[in-house]
Amino acid sequence: MEGEEPEQKKSKPSVRARANAIKPFVCRNLIAVIENPMDIKNIGTVIRNVNALGVEKVYVVDPRKTLPEDWQDMRERPSLSGTSVSAVKWSFVKRFDSTDDCFDHLEKKNFRSLVTSPHVKGKENVYLHEGDYTEHTKLAVWFGNESRGISDRAIERSDGCVAIPMFGMIESLNLGTSSGIVLYEVTKLRREYQSKYRKRDKRGERAVPLPTVMGREEARK
Repeated sequence: MEGEEPEQKKSKPSVRARANAIKPFVCRNLIAVIENPMDIKNIGTVIRNVNALGVEKVYVVDPRKTLPEDWQDMRERPSLSGTSVSAVKWSFVKRFDSTDDCFDHLEKKNFRSLVTSPHVKGKENVYLHEGDYTEHTKLAVWFGNESRGISDRAIERSDGCVAIPMFGMIESLNLGTSSGIVLYEVTKLRREYQSKYRKRDKRGERAVPLPTVMGREEARK
C-alpha cells in the first residue's frame, strides 16, 4: 500500500559470525588421521564428520597420491567438496606419503596417537566408552584402510588401541560410520574438559565454564 515501507529482506548471517560462534567448541590439538584410504568418497565423509564434530585437523596418509599436496587445491577438487558437503573448504587437511612420515611429524609436535583396532597383544587396549581422551594434551586418532583396517606399522608406533564394542553377527563398520562414532565420543570428552580448564593436568580452571553445547542462537549463525 502507498506510504508503507518496502519489506526488508533478511540478510544471511556472515561466515565470520558463524566462525566466531563455533570457535569455543572446536577441540584444540585433536587430529583425525586416515591411513591409506582407497576411496576418495570416504575421505570426504571423514572430513565432513571432522568438521561437524569440531575436530581441529585431518591428516591423510596417501601413498598413492590421490590427493594434491596443497590444501587450497584440495578445497577446489569437486570429488572432495561434494562428498564432504563443502566441509573440506572449512577444514585443515594435510597429506603424507607414508605412515612413518605422519608419525614422525606428529611425534615432533608431541602428539600421542591412538589407533582404532580390536585387541592387540602387548598394547594398551580400551573400549571406546571406557577411554580417557583428555589424558594427553595433543592427541591423534587413527582410522585404517576400508578393507584391511589399520596397518601393523601404525599399531607398532601408536600409544594404544581403541575399539568400538559390537554385538551383531557383523563385526565391522565402514570408515565413515566408525570415524563418526569414535570422534563423537572423543570430542564430547575433550570439549567437556576444555570447557573447565585452560591447561592440562586440570590447571587454569575457568571461573565460568565454557558451554559444551550450542544454544539455539549460536546454532542459527
